[in-house]
Amino acid sequence: MSALPSHARVVIIGGGAVGASALYHLAKASWTDCVLLEKNELTAGSTWHAAGNVPTFSSSWSIMNMQRYSASLYRELGALVDYPMNYHVTGSIRLGHSKERLQEFKRVVGMGRYQGMDLDILTPDEMRGKYPFLETHDLTGALYDPYDGDIDPAQLTQALAKGARDMGAKIFRFCPATGARRDGDEWVISTPQGEIRCEKVVNAAGYYAREVGKWFGRDVPMMVMSHQYILFEEIPELAAWSKEAGHKLPLLRDVDSSYYLRQEKTGMNLGPYERNCKAHWVTPDDPMPDDFSFQLFPDDLDRLEWYLNDAVERVPILGTAGLSRMINGPIPYAPDGNPLIGPMPGVPNAYEACVFTFGICQAGGAGKVLAEWVTEGETEWDMWSCDPRRYTSFAANKDYCIAKGMEIYGHEYAMHFPKHAWPAGRDQKLSPIHDRIAALGAQFKPYNGWERAMWYARPGDDTSEESTQTWNREGPWRPRIEEECRAVTEAAGILDLPGFSRFRVKGEGATAWLSTLTTGKLPKPGRIGLAYFADDKGRIVTEMSVMMLAEDFFFLITAATAQWHDLEWLQKHLPKDAAFTIDDVTDAFSCQILSGPNSRAILADVSDADLSKGWLTHQSCQIAGRWCQLVRVSFAGELGWEIHTKIEDTAAIFDAVWEAGQKHGLKPFGMEALDSLRIEKGYRAWKGDLSTDYTVLQGGLDRFVDWAKPDFKGKAALEREKQQGVSKRFVLLTVEAGDCDAPYMSTLWHGGQVVGETTSGNWGYRVGKSIALGMLRADLAIAGTEIEVEIYGDRFKAVVQPDGPLFDPNNERLRA
Repeated sequence: MSALPSHARVVIIGGGAVGASALYHLAKASWTDCVLLEKNELTAGSTWHAAGNVPTFSSSWSIMNMQRYSASLYRELGALVDYPMNYHVTGSIRLGHSKERLQEFKRVVGMGRYQGMDLDILTPDEMRGKYPFLETHDLTGALYDPYDGDIDPAQLTQALAKGARDMGAKIFRFCPATGARRDGDEWVISTPQGEIRCEKVVNAAGYYAREVGKWFGRDVPMMVMSHQYILFEEIPELAAWSKEAGHKLPLLRDVDSSYYLRQEKTGMNLGPYERNCKAHWVTPDDPMPDDFSFQLFPDDLDRLEWYLNDAVERVPILGTAGLSRMINGPIPYAPDGNPLIGPMPGVPNAYEACVFTFGICQAGGAGKVLAEWVTEGETEWDMWSCDPRRYTSFAANKDYCIAKGMEIYGHEYAMHFPKHAWPAGRDQKLSPIHDRIAALGAQFKPYNGWERAMWYARPGDDTSEESTQTWNREGPWRPRIEEECRAVTEAAGILDLPGFSRFRVKGEGATAWLSTLTTGKLPKPGRIGLAYFADDKGRIVTEMSVMMLAEDFFFLITAATAQWHDLEWLQKHLPKDAAFTIDDVTDAFSCQILSGPNSRAILADVSDADLSKGWLTHQSCQIAGRWCQLVRVSFAGELGWEIHTKIEDTAAIFDAVWEAGQKHGLKPFGMEALDSLRIEKGYRAWKGDLSTDYTVLQGGLDRFVDWAKPDFKGKAALEREKQQGVSKRFVLLTVEAGDCDAPYMSTLWHGGQVVGETTSGNWGYRVGKSIALGMLRADLAIAGTEIEVEIYGDRFKAVVQPDGPLFDPNNERLRA
């Protein structure tokens, strides 16, 4: 073995499929001076015992992109690197037992079609044509994925490793990383073979990622599950059928019963995700060992009994097979089940590619994404679903990670309904007035750990978890949301909005610096405005409200979930010799939104503010003898103010406003009503309508671009795009929808062709119409153009609206 070099451009810690893929893709990007360190043999962690399934299915657009890329790469990888691989593209059948499940499948078929994959919905008879041993009497249909299959995880990892080595990258087996320290602008990674310095480092340590993260001062939000699958002996009937057919059965997933069943040579492999699941290494009597390479947990067949019986009823020939072997190994889980791929929060030149629950099917795409982060600082696809910065400090709580990981594992194939809130790990962060709004009937959902009211129930309303198991807009919430919208429109509503991310930027040079990062003009003192931050390709990185208090003194306000993401973006572009500072003051403040035609009268009763100040102004004032900042903006599109308060003053100020508002018809409203109100105005939401999947010009944000500025980040790319022509445009659509409004990434059709996608959709209670925001081919983005929106498999007529709000198009109410 060659000696460990003293320096590398990148060091990857962990030699599973993901680490090997990251090394391979870095080498493909011509970053060949890279080293991978593995404590044992390659694949010694979760990779070696992985079943090796390679689905493309996902209800997440970005994860489907990643898995689609993996499947495409694996089909050609063996030939590319000259390494034999067992990769069986068998297709898969995903069974549906209900109308709701078929709706989910139809949505994914539409997403897959847009990504170039020909997925299909099968009837029970068509299922039996592809899978003759299947009992279909109680099924409503199935999703067929012809690209699905299985691969040998060890061969995949070795093929990626060979490809990386052939391009010049280096792999050191039996060379564990044992620590990391910062020395100037470099990382120094310690190993038993000596130290290696590097510019950048990647934590790809799988279920050891939390331990590795500690070297960098990072508490990785994760836990480890025990995952079992059963291998069965040969089934003569299956062997005979497979020999005659010349191929294997499609991989079968009974997602409502929660298991997969795969042909394994002439036997079968049954892999359940049990409700009665088990976490490991979470208690003092079950500590994480220093090394668990090529090891398994003891079998626990009792946990699988129900799933085995169900699978035998579904595929009776399974009942004739003897049990060959049990596999029970560790699988890492993040609190939402998605991996961590991207910049390590708060740590310079460090990245994560870890906590993969489905590491084999995602490894190819993850390596591509990670290499883009490292070499370019940005990714082709918006990957917020996997970005480590989507969590903040609350998620490091061990009990929270365990509760969420077990919940996700036990509901691995669950449908994620829009009105449903998962119950585990709740109440991580509570508003100062949480008890007050709970007493008013608030139904909560977490946003970056903050519990926010979604809607307000009345006594007798069905608030059960079961009531939310639907894709339809109808439900016990609908009349309440309508009432809340009406209150905001006709009288006044107040919404408790804890958790806004807030950054104070203060000091000499702050104004000039901020101007180089934003595409448009900055507001003057006493004013507030929206600002958009673009990357070098002109794509939308984030949106912030910029409140200017004085020259070189700003408050930047952004989404709760964007806290670490946006702070890091600002700090990343901070000049080394900056005379100004950036402080995260998120935890010091809270906010209520007061909106509606009576909101001025309410404030007049309780505040000393100058309420004649116009739209987009802000001022300090007193309410109930407490300081607050009144900001004349309204995401609801009505006359209104944001009331920003110190945490300790929030309750007293809310109580005063609430009491004064009763004679003016003040009612509480929730996030559901706010979303309906904002979509009628065409207001964009972050990481839906606003993401790096779109440029600032595609997003219809031309009016927020100041072309006269000497320079700003993304200007050159936006000037090129403006000159060459924008390929797609943001549009507001009215949709003749059925029972459901258009979800994110619903396909837009025109003349039998796919011409765009929705970015959000909802019912507009003020206008009485289903509304969608989306991106449409530029030549069709003209008011009056008729297109179709595909919603859960059915197409509905939609009409492009004029550029502007549907409700109060001249903003007369907003500016009143």
